[in-house]
Amino acid sequence: MNIEKIRQDFPLLNSKNGHKPIVYLDNACQSLRPQAVIEAVQRYYEQTPACAGRSMHRLANEVSRQVDEARQTVAKFLHANRKEEIIFTRNTTEAINLVANALDWKPGDVVLLTDKEHNSNLIPWQMLARRFGVCLKFVPSNPDNTFNLSAYQQALQGGVRLVAMGFTSNLDGVSIPAEEVVRLAHKHGAQVLLDAAQTAPHQRLDVRRLDADWVAFSGHKMLAPSGIGVLYGKYRLLEAMQPFLVGGDTVASSTYEDCQFLPPPEKFEAGLQNYAGIIGLAAAIRYLQQIGLEAIEKHEIALNQYLSEALKSVPGLQIIGPADARLRGGIVSFFIPGVDHHRIALMLDQMAGIAVRSGQHCVHSWFNARDIPGSVRASLYFYNTQEETRQLVDALIKIRKVL
Repeated sequence: MNIEKIRQDFPLLNSKNGHKPIVYLDNACQSLRPQAVIEAVQRYYEQTPACAGRSMHRLANEVSRQVDEARQTVAKFLHANRKEEIIFTRNTTEAINLVANALDWKPGDVVLLTDKEHNSNLIPWQMLARRFGVCLKFVPSNPDNTFNLSAYQQALQGGVRLVAMGFTSNLDGVSIPAEEVVRLAHKHGAQVLLDAAQTAPHQRLDVRRLDADWVAFSGHKMLAPSGIGVLYGKYRLLEAMQPFLVGGDTVASSTYEDCQFLPPPEKFEAGLQNYAGIIGLAAAIRYLQQIGLEAIEKHEIALNQYLSEALKSVPGLQIIGPADARLRGGIVSFFIPGVDHHRIALMLDQMAGIAVRSGQHCVHSWFNARDIPGSVRASLYFYNTQEETRQLVDALIKIRKVL
């Protein structure tokens, strides 16, 4: 990859645009957008600002064509069997809630999670526990926060209905052995939902090889506009599911007493959609494919290895997760005991123009269980450089002297 050439595609990183220099290391929260995505969204609003699937005029027909093309683009990106297995949502959170609310639950049904789930893959299941008596069980991680396969196998013995797990943790960047997780779940009669919000932007996803029943991810973490996400589902399962949000565009016809729902994906896409976001997502996927997911993953791991080694020079700093940076993808989450993590993040921004995230990263349960107030998270992407990671370490050394 030609990183310097790539950086010219991102207005915030392009020095020619006159922006104040910034080191953007908050990619696990939200990625930057390349000019190609910005222009795709702008073209929609300037040239075809209409609804898809409703009107018969040329603008509406063009939007319908682009939405259909985007659905095909996403399906190919995921190696899905058919485009109808792709449902557009607002984000990963809505996609997970869709599954949670579209299945019929009985008291005692077991949902199996890890102990590192993002709130988006924890709270929906807690609500089911309150409403229907669903039972939640958690697979404890190994001491280094890697996936505990033996504990998972043991947990499956209890008649699990659904395994719902984050493919890649936004806390520490660790990925679960997803193919094995799915294989074992299916062997025990359980279905599987994978939260791939932190996976789709960074590594190749093949839903047919994974054999997962549902996969959810967000566009805003992979160069696309905010407010657009995807739920992939096996078509036979989508056919059997009840719609979650209902209304316009979900039905073929209705009377005062009843209605006839459309087949998937339409029955799950109620109301006017985020057409600009859908079109922007397709542009983002095309951009990522030009670079190559394998090259992106390799670059991030190399940066993480360099950064993790350099951080050893910061007194008292502790990295969350395995010592081997190759197991943490592009995420380095760290804390310094006795030093406020928010203060570190604020000083990084004010002193060095470095953007990171601080807090509990929507994984409050993990931090609260360990009585850790929070951490600073530096999350890398393919447009980040080794020099930027060096700037982070240098700034932390200075801050450590002050604090």
